[in-house]
Amino acid sequence: MMQENIKLIDLIIELADARIPFASRNPDIDELGKGKSRIILLNKSDLADATWNKAWIDSLEAGGMYVLEVNSKTGAGIRSINGLVQKACGEKIERDRRRGIVNRPVRAMVAGIPNVGKSTFINSFAGRACTKTGNKPGVTRGRQWIRLNSRLELLDTPGILWPKFEDDVVGMHLAFIGSMNDEVMIAEELACDLLDCLQELYPDSVPGRYGISWEERAVHTLEAIARSRGCFLKGESLDLKKASAILLDDFRSGRLGRMTLERP
Repeated sequence: MMQENIKLIDLIIELADARIPFASRNPDIDELGKGKSRIILLNKSDLADATWNKAWIDSLEAGGMYVLEVNSKTGAGIRSINGLVQKACGEKIERDRRRGIVNRPVRAMVAGIPNVGKSTFINSFAGRACTKTGNKPGVTRGRQWIRLNSRLELLDTPGILWPKFEDDVVGMHLAFIGSMNDEVMIAEELACDLLDCLQELYPDSVPGRYGISWEERAVHTLEAIARSRGCFLKGESLDLKKASAILLDDFRSGRLGRMTLERP
């Protein structure tokens, strides 16, 4: 569907999760968007490390992209997008003007993986609830054209993951932020992988949140979190599945602090 519609659009606006800007960008879009102007929005930037937000912007701009950090929920950065669209499509607008075509709106395709916040972004950008939103993958299922103003029309597309992950770390990072259905994951394994990642990158986060110390093995740290949060099954055995859900929710909501798991 996206390949069919690419000829209709002037610009691709791609949303990435600022916590994992590499893993949350579908590599197929680079191939799909050859010859089109590109804007990358680092969404959920309030949950990411501010220092690394800046580093990622510099890196992506060096690759020829127009980049902006935004927070679709609060609207932070949204007002700057119209100006960036005009800048990104400046050559096209000027070409139209020379041909006598004036006030023709820029047509932009909005793309991104599941659960990266596309629908929330469009609603925030449009200032009205014009698409369905949800905190689970797969809410947007069909093509939707949305006219924002006289200068810009958006084509919303469903969130798409690529068929096979060549890199296990990419898949793991996507699972951390909830871009894959939690019901198909083993919660305790995912939580232990996240703990290993946090111990390396943000060693103060888990002890500061749960009042515990790092253990030699991640599963033992998870057990300490379970005891700290009173996660018990009958017979005083630890409920590691519940502790895993608490850890993942605390990470995804930013309660462990602002974190960026990937470096440019």
